[in-house]
Amino acid sequence: MSWWNRLFGGKTDSDSRPQRLDYLNEALLLERQGDYDAAITSYRLALRDHPDDLRVLQNMAIAYSRTGRLDEAIRAYRRALELDPSLSGAHYGLAFLLVKRGDAVGAEKHLEAFLARPPAGAESERWVKHAEATLEALRNPTAGEPSAGPSEG
Repeated sequence: MSWWNRLFGGKTDSDSRPQRLDYLNEALLLERQGDYDAAITSYRLALRDHPDDLRVLQNMAIAYSRTGRLDEAIRAYRRALELDPSLSGAHYGLAFLLVKRGDAVGAEKHLEAFLARPPAGAESERWVKHAEATLEALRNPTAGEPSAGPSEG
């Protein structure tokens, strides 16, 4: 293409190729804005392009959880764990959804898996403590009820 056409708005070779949107980043932005339903739509589009993307699956599960679609969140976490059984974040999220559902045995299994390979980093300590406390409460139900999770802050 000539410089003349580019100068006056002609199409470049790169303009003629279809552009793929970055659905994952779009979904993350929509979540930050509090629009979880629109974020889920973007996550679905991202999965269409990359069906085995663990980050998309985990973030989609979180968005489903925040919109009260617990069955769909559980399916997304389970799909992520099919792809990578050592995924600690998926074990953690799934465990607490199973607690809400009343599945103590399933929750214990996923809390144990999370604690067997906890994430590294300074902030992970509070999540590990919460998982340990919840696991203890599940094993000793008279000691107290497990909570939903440490507050974000």
